Amino acid sequence: MDFRTRDATAWAEAVARGEVQASELLQGALDRVAEVNPRLNAVVLIQEEVARKSLSALPRGPFRGVPFLLKDLGCEAVDFPSFNGSRLWGLTRYSGDSAIYARIKEMGVVTFGRTTSPEGGIGAATEAVVYGGPTRNPWDLGRTSGGSSGGAGAAVAAGIVPFAHGSDGGGSVRIPASSCGLFGFKPTRARLPDGPFSGEGWAGMSIDGFLTWSVRDTARALDACMGPDLGAPYVAPPLARSHADAISRPPRRLRVGVVDTTFTGAAIHPGVAEQVRKAASLAESLGHHVEVHQVRADVAMMMRAWTDIVAVGTALSIRGGLQGRPLEGLVEGVGRGALAHAETLSPLRYLEAVGQIHAFGRQMAAEFAGIDLLMSATLAEPPAKVGRFNHDTEDYVAYRTGPEGIFAYSPFCAIFNASGQPAASVPLGMVDGLPVGIHVAAPYGQDEELIAFCAELEAAAPWFGRKPGI
Repeated sequence: MDFRTRDATAWAEAVARGEVQASELLQGALDRVAEVNPRLNAVVLIQEEVARKSLSALPRGPFRGVPFLLKDLGCEAVDFPSFNGSRLWGLTRYSGDSAIYARIKEMGVVTFGRTTSPEGGIGAATEAVVYGGPTRNPWDLGRTSGGSSGGAGAAVAAGIVPFAHGSDGGGSVRIPASSCGLFGFKPTRARLPDGPFSGEGWAGMSIDGFLTWSVRDTARALDACMGPDLGAPYVAPPLARSHADAISRPPRRLRVGVVDTTFTGAAIHPGVAEQVRKAASLAESLGHHVEVHQVRADVAMMMRAWTDIVAVGTALSIRGGLQGRPLEGLVEGVGRGALAHAETLSPLRYLEAVGQIHAFGRQMAAEFAGIDLLMSATLAEPPAKVGRFNHDTEDYVAYRTGPEGIFAYSPFCAIFNASGQPAASVPLGMVDGLPVGIHVAAPYGQDEELIAFCAELEAAAPWFGRKPGI
């Protein structure tokens, strides 16, 4: 069974009509894993018995009976142990379910395993040693499927499941969405719950999400899962209407600022830049006002602050897992480098960096004084070749901010994790036979307007029939 013939909403409707049984869909997903996963290395820790047992009492949620996978990073669940992308902790079992997984379960999905992630969730590729090799892109096995939700992106694009869980701390849903030709949406900060196993991820920059074929699947999943969990340190502004209601009608005519370079004015791959201009023309043809925009926010400051915050978070995690054991053989090079970098920082630097991220958020809010949406590429070039962003190097800072580093390859996504604003990667473009996403961001809290615009783009330039050959 190839789950690329319908989106998750349509599969759920088929189950509800009795056209197909949930058990048949689960078996189809398991068969598809056997067929394509040896080439992709995207699905791990399959819990078939747990999945089959769940079939007898599925909640009557919006995706009842649809096969589903959790990212192997966070999303703690009693029934789904995790490596969290690393050899450091071994196979971790949890004493309870995270709030996000409890809500995912109530959607009625049939969860049967996890998808690969890079160690620590750092990077734009998924090549963790714990999984025995890199995760590959269904469009081209020599290319990365992205990171850190790279396994999720590959699994959906290859038709193993119709949609999957991901998370995004610097583009980790949107980068795989761009790389694999999928829709990826990062909600406003704190729109989804983050507890009880953690209060926040990376000073509030990380949030869960989904990799989907359709905007409506993301809308329905967000509606089912949004809202703070008990004791959340902060909450997102309430929506005026649900995501599903927002996409049921076109948005108002919007002012769209377009950037066909990086936000600092550097050139990007010419084919990708051309796809941005085509997307802008599409928006203009739909009646939106489109204009060239120049970003004035201090992106360099944000990059330094983001790099230091993630280093400290990584160091804290590694120290907690080592329990006095040596780093070698347990932690990959980038993780060792992040720990070393964190130890060079002043004790005051973490709060200084958080303050700079907050200041940057105010700068980005000001960027929207004359526009409603900001459009750019998602990545500065098509999907990178496997190995380019593996974790062998211990030069963590260069890995992130060097001329060939992650920020040069992905200069758009992390900006909106820092600002907390909603942002999406829309699979409108193709360059040299590879998918490239168009990135669209909105003011803080304006998730409904953003997702409605994405749905309008989808209706005007459908991408569902465009699938990799694997």
